[in-house]
This record gives sequence, C-alpha cells and structure tokens, in this order.
Amino acid sequence: MTISLEAPHELPAAPAAALPELTRVAGVGTAVSGEPVTQPELLDLLDITDPRIRSVFLNSAIDRRHLTLPEPDEHGRRTSEPQGDLLDKHKRLAVEMGVKALEDCLKDAGATLADLRHLCCVTSTGFLTPGLSALIIRELGIDPHCSRSDIVGMGCNAGLNALNLVAGWSAAHPGELAVVLCTEACSAAYALDGTMRTAVVNSLFGDGAAALALVSGGDGDHVARGPRVLKFSSFIITDAIEAMRYDWDRDQDRFSFFLDPQIPYVVGAHAEIAVNRLLAGTGLRRSDIDHWLVHSGGKKVIDAVVVNLGLSRHDVRHTISVLRDYGNVSSGSFLFSFERLQQENAARPGDHGVLMTMGPGSTIETALVRW
Repeated sequence: MTISLEAPHELPAAPAAALPELTRVAGVGTAVSGEPVTQPELLDLLDITDPRIRSVFLNSAIDRRHLTLPEPDEHGRRTSEPQGDLLDKHKRLAVEMGVKALEDCLKDAGATLADLRHLCCVTSTGFLTPGLSALIIRELGIDPHCSRSDIVGMGCNAGLNALNLVAGWSAAHPGELAVVLCTEACSAAYALDGTMRTAVVNSLFGDGAAALALVSGGDGDHVARGPRVLKFSSFIITDAIEAMRYDWDRDQDRFSFFLDPQIPYVVGAHAEIAVNRLLAGTGLRRSDIDHWLVHSGGKKVIDAVVVNLGLSRHDVRHTISVLRDYGNVSSGSFLFSFERLQQENAARPGDHGVLMTMGPGSTIETALVRW
C-alpha cells in the first residue's frame, strides 16, 4: 500500500460542531482485567525467539500490559483461540471491566446507578447483539428505562466520537447524567501466528475500560467539577482508509487487525490540520492550550504528533505514562490520560485542553475543553 505523507492544502475553515458550555465532565473511572505482564515476560510466555519480533516488543516504550492469554496446551504452547472462543472472551471481559469502570466513574461523580439516564458503550474488539449497553444494564440492575447507545467497530478514535454524541444528548437533557463507557478486551482480538503483521499488534494492545460522566446545566442534582466541553472537530484521511483495519483472515479463519507501518507518520503529518480546524474561530492558538490528552497509540504515533504539533514530552506525559503502564487500550486510552491529569490536580479554572484520538479511516478526532 502506498500512502501519501504530504498533508493536503487545508480547506477553508468550516464551523465545527459546537456545544453549550454547560455540558461538562462530572467524573471518570478506569478498570483493567487479567494479569499484568511485562514485555520480556510476554515474549517468554509466547515462546517468541525471532530477533526481529523480539525487537518490536522490547522497543515499544511499553513496560507492562494487562492481558488474558490463552491457556497453554499439553506441550506448553499458547496458540490462537477459535473465533467463537474469542467472542466469548470479549463478552466476558468487556462486561467485567465495563462494570468496574462505570461504578468507579459514578463514584467519582458523586452519583449512583439510579442517577444514570443514558449509557453509551464503545468497543472494537468484538461484536455483540444485543450490545454491551444492554448487557451492562442487566448486569447492574440499572433502570430499564435508561436510554442507551452502542458504537462498535470504529476503532481507537471512537471514544471521542462517542463523547461528541453523548455531549449532544447531555445538552438536550439538562441535569440528567450520561456516561460514555469504552471497554476494550484486546486479548480477544489477538492472533498468534508468528507473522510480523500480528507481532506489531500483539506487542502493542492491552485490555482496559474507561468511563466518563457528563451533565449539562447547573440546576440539577449533579454539580460537575470537570472541564466544559466546548467543541469537536473530525478529519478523515481518505487515501489511508485501508491503513488500519480489522478484517477476516482466511488463513486463520478469524478476524485479524492490521496496522500499516507508515500510519504513525501519516497521522503526524495531518495532526496540525486537525488541531487548526478545532481551534479555528476560538481565538486560541496551540500555545494557549494548557493540557494535551492524546491517544496512546504507540511510541511512533506519539513522537510524530509531538514533532508535528511542536509539543514537549511534558505536554504528553500522561499519554506516555499510560502507554508505558497499560499499552494501547484502544478507544479508552485518552480517558486513562484524563484520569491521570485529574489525579495530578494540575488543571486550573480557565485552562484549555485538547483531546485527540486517531484510528481507522484513517481518522483524527479532536475536542476542545475548558476548566
């Protein structure tokens, strides 16, 4: 595949989707499953000896990830699970992690399950009908009148797509609590075939879930203390539409994820266009942004974004530390970073932040927030 690294001339700025300033974050929660495993430990568990593949794992800027690996066979080898078993694993892990992240998020928001009015679940590591929202509502005994939505298959960028939609719902229902829940059982999307294609994926992704609560208006029962959601902007790089994909591997009779080696540079080359569109009409420059929460897509992705946006390593410290401690947890990665920023207590009233995710399409999603 040939992908152009040259960013196209920027189109005339069009108004990006804007929301009332009173739509704001009320709480955040995260969860993981399985056992933490270091990269050297994982290489031993999977009996990987190929020096090229070992190098991919050991130079990933990842220390550890949470994974639920297949049990070893009678010869002590761990081999790919059948697609049906992987779908069962996804359902189990996604619900388990999702329940924990949702409960922690509501606790952080000072709310209970009885307060929840809309639940939007995001996942790309398995397919379910009914979706995760219905399964989690049943699991937790949430009011069956709670409205719900599911975003499936959009990839690592989908957390911001969901935030955009749910922020709109929140603005239309002042005082009512809504939650975006990203739950990704990446262990359920692994192929263990010894190829470089799957090695890149296997070296990168980990299991994790993250939830973000939103509420609009100041007169309801929930007084949000997080940032206001001001604006969203999207950019799809159509000539790289096949660069990230989750499709059927006929040789293995299962789904398999593919990442083009050029994708970090493609994302980096277009990051400035995406952010400039987001900031257009706001009176803000990149230098006015106090906090950057970028998807932990991988070392090369982070480096490319840093270089092309003129950021420092400190600007993306949470992105880097989430990659180090959890790997790429797909759609919820930026919320893991947001949680670390909140715990750091570094944001001050009036600070602005940019959230950025990227994924299949190839797509860059951005959002502007203000504390």
